Amino acid sequence: MPEYQWRAMTADDLPTVAAISDRVHGDFTEDGAVYAERLALYPAGCLVLAGQREIAGYLIAHPWHRATPPALGATLGAIPADADSYYLHDIALLPSARGSGAGRTAIGLAMDQARAAGLGEIALIAVNGADKFWAAQGFVYAGPAPYGADTWLMHRPVARG
Repeated sequence: MPEYQWRAMTADDLPTVAAISDRVHGDFTEDGAVYAERLALYPAGCLVLAGQREIAGYLIAHPWHRATPPALGATLGAIPADADSYYLHDIALLPSARGSGAGRTAIGLAMDQARAAGLGEIALIAVNGADKFWAAQGFVYAGPAPYGADTWLMHRPVARG
């Protein structure tokens, strides 16, 4: 299995991030402008999983309001000053990185980021059956998500550091 390491995302990574999203998410992929805006608004929450030959995944997260997750494909405009949750927009991994522990490491990084931002929970929307992965990582169901059938709003308290 190749060696991978999480590193800060750069603007040069955005075409690859969009391509990974297209490959991994199918109907739930988003326009590259969404990723570019997240990187511009909250670079601390934007990472890529880099190997020697490829970028094999990405993590995008930012402070937000738990009760009103961003719409699929929508730009944000700004990060709210009164955010009450750390929104895990996406962790996407190519098949070559799955099973490497990169997903669990990314969750730990998101926990660290949420703690640094002073937020006590992480929220996300699970799609494409990923709710089972998230539930195994300690996330609980908060109800159906607005993205369509079999999409779930989930959350988890931030582990203490």
